[in-house]
This record gives sequence, C-alpha cells and structure tokens, in this order.
Amino acid sequence: MITQYLFYFLTFVAIFCALLVVFSKNPIYSALFLIVTFFATAGHYFLLNAQFLAAVHIMVYAGAIMVLFIYVIMMLNLNQEIEPHKSSLIKIAATLCGCVLGLVLVAALRETDVVAVSDYTNPGIGLIEKLGNVLFGTYMVPFEISTVLFLSAMVGAVFLSKKTIH
Repeated sequence: MITQYLFYFLTFVAIFCALLVVFSKNPIYSALFLIVTFFATAGHYFLLNAQFLAAVHIMVYAGAIMVLFIYVIMMLNLNQEIEPHKSSLIKIAATLCGCVLGLVLVAALRETDVVAVSDYTNPGIGLIEKLGNVLFGTYMVPFEISTVLFLSAMVGAVFLSKKTIH
C-alpha cells in the first residue's frame, strides 16, 4: 500500500518538475528542475527493484550530464536582451507539433497491456548480484571483447589527438 502512494507521489513530482522545466523562464532553474525529475525517475527504478539502474541513473544523468548542461548554460550567458524574440507563427507551429506528437503517442500506447509491479514475483530482478552473475558468467567473452575494443578506441583517440607523432 505504501509503495502505491510512493509511486503516485514520485509520479506527481516527476510530471510537475518536468512541466516546470518547460515553462521556467530561467535556464538554470530549468536545469535544476530537470535534476529533480531525474531523481523522481530514479525513485521509480527503486520501486521496480532495480537499484543498480537507479544508482547509475543518478550518477550519469543527475550528476555528469547535468553538470555539462549547467556548464553550457553558463557559457552561453543567456539573457533577455540578446536572445532573439520568436514570432507567433513559430510558437504556434511548435505547439501544433507538440500536440501531434502527443496524439501519436496516445494512439501508439492505446492498445498496450498494463502490467502491475506486483506481478513480478522474483525478488532478485534488478539486483547487482544478478547483473554481475549474468555479465561475468553468460556474457563474459562479449564483455571482455567490448572492453578491449573501447580501450583500443581510447588509445587511438589519444594517439590521433597528438600534434606531432614521434
């Protein structure tokens, strides 16, 4: 019962902050509201018993990506005086495109089946132990091959970025 109320609370926070991201005049406030939205989404992952995904979501999106967003916003130095004003035609076209996208999403999701969270009876789903067993058991060779591939790409990028090759 408490998880249902927690789900509704997190959903309300996520939707409310997502709307504040769109309607906020200050870009820094929009970025901060987006961070709150990411935390609410991570809370949904915790409710789905996906603790690893929630932790990675917080570290990657609310941490690294938002630091980059705030850095870019501060470097652009957006203010009212230098920002060009958009015509009403562009605003109407953007609103119309958003409404059409919403209708397409509703039409696409209308026939889907809704599965309750309580239908997942396996308590091990989403735990780091299960992920580690699958990653380092069943998929050990592809994981190691991709590691070597990423390492060689990183070494190649460093090698290509040098000015002079000795």
